[in-house]
Amino acid sequence: MPDDTPDFHDFAPVQVSFEDAVLEGLSRPAKSIPSRFLYDAQGSELFDRICELEEYYPTRTELSILEHSAPEIAARIGPNARLIEFGASSSQKVRILLQALDRPNAYVPIDVSADFLRQAAEDIHRDFPGIDVVAVCADYTQPFAVPDVFRGGEGKRVGFFPGSTIGNLTHPEAIEFLNLWSRQLGQGGAMVIGVDLQKDTGVLERAYNDAKGVTANFSRNLLARANRELGADFDLARFRHDAHYNAEIGRIEIHLESLADQDVHIAGRTFHFARGEKIQTEYSYKYTLDGFRDLARKAGFEPVQAWTDPAGLFSVHYIEVA
Repeated sequence: MPDDTPDFHDFAPVQVSFEDAVLEGLSRPAKSIPSRFLYDAQGSELFDRICELEEYYPTRTELSILEHSAPEIAARIGPNARLIEFGASSSQKVRILLQALDRPNAYVPIDVSADFLRQAAEDIHRDFPGIDVVAVCADYTQPFAVPDVFRGGEGKRVGFFPGSTIGNLTHPEAIEFLNLWSRQLGQGGAMVIGVDLQKDTGVLERAYNDAKGVTANFSRNLLARANRELGADFDLARFRHDAHYNAEIGRIEIHLESLADQDVHIAGRTFHFARGEKIQTEYSYKYTLDGFRDLARKAGFEPVQAWTDPAGLFSVHYIEVA
C-alpha cells in the first residue's frame, strides 16, 4: 500500500525576521520593505482577490495559455519527465501541465513556507498517485542538494516557474537564478516560465491600481502587519498606494507614499516620514519576447518556443539548457 504522505526535505534557510527587515529598510535614505513580507495570511487572502479582478489580467491569461498550449508544451517535454516547481502555487497551473504530460515520473515543489508546501504537496500526491512527490523547503534562488528523485533516469528534468514571478527579480538576479538552475537541471534539462509582457501603460497601471482598491489594501496591509506584529503605530489612512509603470526601465514600481509629515514608532524606534516620502515595496519587470529570450541566453539557456494570448498580454516560454 503506497505511503499517504509525500517525502519532505527541509533545507529552509535562516530568514531575516520581519522586524529586522522593517527596521533596516526604514533606516535607509530610500525607504523599502522586501516584497516577500506582503504575503502573511491577510496579504495572501487579498492577493487571491486581486487575481480575480477584471483589471488584473496575468493570472487568468497565463491559465488560458497553459490550457490551450499544454499539449504542445508536453510534447516538447516528452515522456517520464521530472517536474520541479519554484514556489508551491495553488497548484491550478501545475495540474494543467501534469495532466498533459506523458507518464510524468516526479513532481518536486520548492518553497520557503513549510506549512503551505506540505499542503500543496499532499494535494498533488493524493490526486496524482502515480507520480513521486518530493517537497523541498528551501530558497530556490540559492544552491541546495536536489533530491535523488530528480537525478538519473530517462525523463527530462524540467523547471516550472509560473506567475511571472521572474519579474520580481532584477535582471542580474534573474540571470543568476536561471544560471543556477541551468546547472542544476543539467544537459537535456529545460524550463517552462511565465513572463509578463510589456504593453500599453494604461493596461499595466490599471492592473496594479484596481477600481475597488483591493491592491491598495494589499499594499497597506504591510503597514497593518507591522502594527499587528511589531506594535507599530502606522496610520494607514495617511499612506497612499502608488503603482506606476516606468517605461524606460520596463517595470511596475510600487510604493506606499506618506500623505503628511509624520512620525511612526516601531520597536522603540522613531521613523520620520516627510510628506510625499515613499516606501518601496515591490518591482515587477515586464519583458518583450526577444528581451526575455536574450536574458535566457545570457543565463545558459536556449529559447525554443513561446506561447502568448491573442492580445499579447502574457507569455509562456519553453527554454532548454544550452
